[in-house]
Amino acid sequence: MTRLSRATVARYGVGSLGTGGFATLPGLVLIYYLTDTLGVGAAVAGIIVAVAKIWDVAIDPGIGAFADHRVARSGSRRGVMTIGALLLPVFFTLTFAAPAGLPTGVDALWVALAFLLAATSFSLFQVPYIALPAELTDRYDERTRLLTVRVVVLSVAILAFGAGGPALREVGGSPTVGYLLMAVVAGVLIGVAMLIAARAADAARPPASPDDGFSLSEGYRTGWAVLRRSEPLRTLLAAFMLQGLATGLMLAGAQYIATWVLDSEAAISGLFAALIAPAVVFAPLWGGFARHVGKEVGFASATVVFALAALALAGLWIAPGWWVYPVIGVAGAAYAGMQALPMAMLPDVISHDESSSGRSSAGVVGGVWTAGETTGMALGAVLFTVILTVGGYISSDADSSVTQPGSAVSAMVAGFSVVPAVLALISLWFVIRYPLRRSDIDGTLPPSSTEGAP
Repeated sequence: MTRLSRATVARYGVGSLGTGGFATLPGLVLIYYLTDTLGVGAAVAGIIVAVAKIWDVAIDPGIGAFADHRVARSGSRRGVMTIGALLLPVFFTLTFAAPAGLPTGVDALWVALAFLLAATSFSLFQVPYIALPAELTDRYDERTRLLTVRVVVLSVAILAFGAGGPALREVGGSPTVGYLLMAVVAGVLIGVAMLIAARAADAARPPASPDDGFSLSEGYRTGWAVLRRSEPLRTLLAAFMLQGLATGLMLAGAQYIATWVLDSEAAISGLFAALIAPAVVFAPLWGGFARHVGKEVGFASATVVFALAALALAGLWIAPGWWVYPVIGVAGAAYAGMQALPMAMLPDVISHDESSSGRSSAGVVGGVWTAGETTGMALGAVLFTVILTVGGYISSDADSSVTQPGSAVSAMVAGFSVVPAVLALISLWFVIRYPLRRSDIDGTLPPSSTEGAP
């Protein structure tokens, strides 16, 4: 397969504005919105997020099978992606639009239902989006190029939504209006980015295997079968899930660290800038590093750097201050590699499985991957609420003022630093067991696939 066109790379990369926006804002502010604007208890807030994510995990393999069925019938994944792109802005806005004056329990139910529907819409886009790189190119380095661009855009999206979302919230004047304004603007931007990315699906190659018709139960059986037979998928997914758990903890904890440790709710924008700005610069550098030493070595290196930086943040227990920003910057530089490289490795896993089994299951693998990624990030947020609850965190509504006990502040710091560091180090065991190398991918391709190589 020839070198990917710039237009295809650009369209695919723009999709990460949407995926990054949706992954960032709920993870950053949804629990805080529930506990400190609606007055929902921390444990209940965690359950609300967990239910939506469990639902995601349950439906993602089925959506993957449906996407495989549709691409076999129509030749493109664009239709399924477009449906998700159109529905998501509506339900995302409703998530942060709980009417004022309702009982706390009704508010909690409103948010739970709206967020569940938003998560479903997101999966309709995300699952086929993840499957696309394996169908856009067969080449090892072209996948690295494609996914490096995606992570650069993803980093910009996280920075823009992570810093801009809270800023829009402040412009609204009151928390109720501010969150609604944030949701409307962000929802529209997310939807437009996803619609642009859906056009990249038209450049993908047709499926290698015939369509046997869509069966939801068969989709789950296929997903389980792929997971059982593919050691590369199991090891890569395990590492990515553990790292998702670690980053989910830090994402959920950032607003609490800003408010209760750094004594400034607005400091969240600075924390996000410190985390993501380096990622924009370092994502291409990790891609270049991986071309010389291999994706798996780059992935392991990024994981070690991230773990050390996260552990250093335990210093917030002793002396919170300006020093936290450069340390988070180091974590952000490592985070770029932890995103770009496993995403570039996943298409290799998909093509390796297709070569071994003789069947194209890119959508199902995308569903399994999305389910695993969602599980990691969701459990990170839920685990943080458990840590808050154990620490004795006091929830409040928008009109109340509270003082947190020292145990709650200590719990925030632990959930933001030590626990993510330990999880990242555990994930390293799986990273070093990942079996695929460049020769396993490019070495098995037909000669025609190397045409156009530089």
